[in-house]
Amino acid sequence: MEERQTETDAPDGTLGGYQEVHERPPAFSGSDGQPYTASVEIESVENLAAPYVAYLVFPRWAETGLGIVGHVETPVLYEGRSRDEVRDRVHALPLSEVKRLLDEAIQGKARDD
Repeated sequence: MEERQTETDAPDGTLGGYQEVHERPPAFSGSDGQPYTASVEIESVENLAAPYVAYLVFPRWAETGLGIVGHVETPVLYEGRSRDEVRDRVHALPLSEVKRLLDEAIQGKARDD
C-alpha cells in the first residue's frame, strides 16, 4: 500500500520548514490580489499561566516589490509558557493554513474599513 504524502511531509510544507529551506518568509497572493509575506510575531504578556503569545503579521508589498505599503495580522493564534513553545506551534502551521489565515485577515480588515 502506497503512503500518501501530505503538505506537512514536504520539507518546506510548513511555515517554519519553508523559512528553513528557503531562508526567507513565504510569499502569497492575497484574496485582494496583493502580494504579502508572512512574519511570526511573539510577545510576552501579563498572563502567568501563558506568558507568551504568537500571531502572524502579513506585510503587504508594493506591486513593484520595492517596499511595504501596509499589513494585516491575525488575532493571537497560540498562548504558551515559553517563547519556543509558541514559536514551534506557529512554525508547524501548513502553508495552506497560513494562506487561509491571510485571507481571513484581509476580509476582516475590509469589514473594518
